Amino acid sequence: MILVIDDDPTIRASLRMLLGRAGHEVLTAATPDEALQAVRAHAPQLIMLDMNFSRGTSGAEGLELLQKVRIFCPSVPVILMTAWGSIELAVEGMRLGAFDFITKPWDNRRLLDRVATAISMATDAAPAQNKTFDRAGIVGNDPALRRVLDIVERVAPTNAPVLITGESGTGKELIAEAIHRNSSRVSGPFVKVNLGGISQSLFESEMFGHRKGAFTGAVADRIGRFEAADGGTIFLDEIGELDTASQVKMLRVLQEQAFEPLGSSRTKHVDVRIISATNADLPAMVADRTFREDLFYRINLVTVEVPPLRMRRSDIGLLARHFCESLTAASPALKGTAISTDAIDYLSTLPFHGNIRELKNMVERTVLLAGNSTVTADDFRRFAQGGAAPRPAGDTLADIERARITAALDKARGNISQAAAALGLTRQALYRRMEKYGISNL
Repeated sequence: MILVIDDDPTIRASLRMLLGRAGHEVLTAATPDEALQAVRAHAPQLIMLDMNFSRGTSGAEGLELLQKVRIFCPSVPVILMTAWGSIELAVEGMRLGAFDFITKPWDNRRLLDRVATAISMATDAAPAQNKTFDRAGIVGNDPALRRVLDIVERVAPTNAPVLITGESGTGKELIAEAIHRNSSRVSGPFVKVNLGGISQSLFESEMFGHRKGAFTGAVADRIGRFEAADGGTIFLDEIGELDTASQVKMLRVLQEQAFEPLGSSRTKHVDVRIISATNADLPAMVADRTFREDLFYRINLVTVEVPPLRMRRSDIGLLARHFCESLTAASPALKGTAISTDAIDYLSTLPFHGNIRELKNMVERTVLLAGNSTVTADDFRRFAQGGAAPRPAGDTLADIERARITAALDKARGNISQAAAALGLTRQALYRRMEKYGISNL
């Protein structure tokens, strides 16, 4: 049952009709007292609450009612309803424990999708509460990160498509892996695809596979990424880099979970959970018509925004020591090396526009070059980017190329386009070299 709380009779009637046609039982309440009575007397699966509950209160009564509802129904998802001018109220409501919000006037299809997702997540997550949450290597305890992980824990047991947003280097791939590891698909494959590294001409072959002889050079059958991910999860990184023609092809397989390999007329069906990621402003791209609106809504039923490192400063020390320990564990010559407290204090003041990737490279570079058992703040200042450059681990061309790519990415603060231009490479060529040398852009 869905409980709709709104003082506008037209809204209550509209939602009763819309949700009823979708097969939901609907109960409505017009006042806070009616709402609390309904909450006590019934066991709603979902609550839809208008923020501007009484005209002239600027949402204060809606926020107060939300807090009371959360006391009586701590595990029931609440979707807030608000006008465009009151989005700040909805954000405050999310901070107080609401699951999601929609704006008025709403799009019926999107509203029903969000309702279905909220109910599914609440239902599927219930039996998994005693299961240990797998962080997938994510380090940190800052409240900003914990809020993200809370969303991940709730969305992981469902099959909802997830869009992960955030700046370069914030760890979006780890968030995607955490969703997969905490899902019912954990025993299935987790296939990562960097769409920024696939050219338009190779898109269909890479994603859907091909048959022998489908084009010049196709000397054998090839399985595409979607088929490889069957029964598991596919992670579509840098989805904002897709050209318009490839977006159309991607939309079809996301809608139908079906495709034809190049050179074949036989349709293949797959069961794949979709997780996408981008550092681009997709809503702006939709407005500019460089990203399809229907594809945008298809991939972002649930959005997870990963905060930049400067918004979770209490994690900088944990991450710095983690990267130091990982490096020293792999190198006996560095065994016992540690980072001093004054160095952590210094690192915590830096802007880290390149986020976690920049911190990781800074720690590894300084630990390698300092040569001290305790790395200090002065060591970090001494070997900061722009100072003494890191020497390659060896003298081979591969060592030199790896070091130059890492330095270019540092200077570009993780921006692939800028780093590729500085190296005289195309984006695709840089991605191939990064994959070859195991260089992560986090």
